[in-house]
Amino acid sequence: LKMSWFWFYLPLHVFTAACLCHSIKSPTASSQQSFKTNLFNIYRSLILADGKETTVHLLKDIPKRYYFVLEEGRALAPFTITVTPCDVPIEWSILVHRASASFPGKAAPGDHDTQETSKSQKAPSMVSTIFNYKGNSVETYMGMSSHSALYMLEFLSTERDTHVTVYLTTDTTSGHLYPELPMDPRIDVVGIGHTTVTLTWKHSPSVLQHKENIQYCLLVNEKHNYKSLCAAETAIRSSGMKLPPTLALSLSPYLLEPQQVMILSNRELSIINKASTGEVRQICMGTRNTYTVPNLSPSTQYYFDVFVVNLLTNASAAYTGTFARTLEEPEPKVMELKDGKVIQVVLDGKEQKFYNLQYQAMHKKIQFTFQLCRGQIRVHITKNGKTVASENISGLRYFSLKGKLLDTYLVQLRSTEESNSSVKVQVSSHFHKPLFPLLPESLKIKSFSKLRTCSSVTIAWLGTQEESKYCIYKKKIEEDQVWMELQSADRCSGPESRHKSEKVLCKYFYDINLQRAVTTEIIKGLDAGTLYLFDIYLFGPSGIPIRYHSKVVKTRKKC
Repeated sequence: LKMSWFWFYLPLHVFTAACLCHSIKSPTASSQQSFKTNLFNIYRSLILADGKETTVHLLKDIPKRYYFVLEEGRALAPFTITVTPCDVPIEWSILVHRASASFPGKAAPGDHDTQETSKSQKAPSMVSTIFNYKGNSVETYMGMSSHSALYMLEFLSTERDTHVTVYLTTDTTSGHLYPELPMDPRIDVVGIGHTTVTLTWKHSPSVLQHKENIQYCLLVNEKHNYKSLCAAETAIRSSGMKLPPTLALSLSPYLLEPQQVMILSNRELSIINKASTGEVRQICMGTRNTYTVPNLSPSTQYYFDVFVVNLLTNASAAYTGTFARTLEEPEPKVMELKDGKVIQVVLDGKEQKFYNLQYQAMHKKIQFTFQLCRGQIRVHITKNGKTVASENISGLRYFSLKGKLLDTYLVQLRSTEESNSSVKVQVSSHFHKPLFPLLPESLKIKSFSKLRTCSSVTIAWLGTQEESKYCIYKKKIEEDQVWMELQSADRCSGPESRHKSEKVLCKYFYDINLQRAVTTEIIKGLDAGTLYLFDIYLFGPSGIPIRYHSKVVKTRKKC
């Protein structure tokens, strides 16, 4: 590389600093040579490496230049330059400085200083721009390089600080750093559902040639498409999420941040990045070129980008992104409630959807009754579109509401557990005819450990001020059945679901004084060292039973 070519390209601050350092000593031949050597060392860091990807950081409105020349001894050679913007649009150009016949470095006859001045004046006229681009797409320039030419790449960002990657190569025989895209790089949307979108794309030639080293990665978000994997990484980071060093490759769970969720199933790796600006999903699915994106939100527009990634070089190429809007969720079915009628609703815990009930009031005062049979549920009640009650339900719950004739009430029920839940619902305007019996303060059954024998146990429970019927049932169970029996119990089922042999007795009692509304019962004829499950059913005037909480008691093994 001829040192005389540098003078035209020196940035002012580098040139000034070098001159100040040089002016300290007299301009001897050795100091002049040292000055030129120092300048060359400065610029050596700005010479692009052949066959390697270089990251270039740009400051706003400050151009940055990189250089490259052909190897000595090669007259002409093809070369390619690929520039990948990682954020905002940038401007970049390729300029070439070609030497004239008398310019390779030998001085013509005459005064040496005059000749140097003449050459420095001619230099600008020998610079030409061979390529210029402005935008944020990945662009590749292909050309022929000459050993008598110096090439300069100039980059400029006018929006904000950013970075780009640059790949220069003169070797066209050893394959591609970047995976190849097919002739048609579009992503096709072949199916749209309420919560899914199915995509397909044509195979990359690189996948067909080097299947074990190539994979496809899909990026899903709600903002816009990305033209490179580098741009996607930058956008996700700027939104407040931290990413592993490489989006597609560094998918180790040890590198995940707290706001990332990794899912691995069926040879498919997914990372969900959560931030205030939305959710970004990354799915790497090997070499499959058809994929159905699950768990999307209804009536939402999503943007899809597919990247083909070289696992050996960490380089990637982007297909042309696409977008699709999921279908609107169908209007929920609404069931009409009739005054005084009891219905039982089973709620799917997996889908977590609301079950809708509607009632038009025929009186100003009404009462909703909910009896939880299994699981846990959320109840939300609106009157003419305005919320009047919303809470989780356990056991038996009443809502007494006032309004106007023909007010419309909408009841929404949802399971709060992953397992199914069920509940009985009634709405009535007849307060004097209660559906359920008057309940005690607690539905717990108490057992007395000191009163246990090898063949009997003593239990107690609370009653009410209203004379009611109480029926006791028992059932033998094993140790490993206790949890399942207690969890799966249907609290709405009555004695009709029990075997006749399980019935112990029925009794009536009440007490005007609630402090004394307690009864006990000795259950005899039991086996020693055996676990028993006890249930008590309370019957009111309507005949609908209320089941107390089951109690497990074990008789003594030795007496």
